[in-house]
Amino acid sequence: MAKTILVVDDEVTVRDLLKDTFVIEGYDVRLAEGAETAFEILKEEDIEVIFLDLKLFGMNGIELCRQIRKDNPIAIIFAMTGWAALYDIEECREAGFDDFFTKPVRTEMLLKAVDGAFERLNRWRRRNV
Repeated sequence: MAKTILVVDDEVTVRDLLKDTFVIEGYDVRLAEGAETAFEILKEEDIEVIFLDLKLFGMNGIELCRQIRKDNPIAIIFAMTGWAALYDIEECREAGFDDFFTKPVRTEMLLKAVDGAFERLNRWRRRNV
């Protein structure tokens, strides 16, 4: 099974940086600049590791997380923001985020989170086989 990550961020430099980081480590990466594109991608592909920027144009990352959770309760969803003071951690947890990163995020921290996410998904799959 391919290890695919969805990155949703309205900043092209952030999307490109995360894509480059994850591709070098052997992951497939899909990019979206907002909720509409993210929904299109998720309709076509079963992606279970997702990074969402909280401050998106249109639907914000918290609402996007809530919508994704309705269809994919197993997904591991990470919040990212450069505006940590604007978002309440409890609201992020309630929305369904698994973890929260403040930009700029260290590459090592992201890679550790992704490795852990795929390990957890594999444990869950083996349990249900």
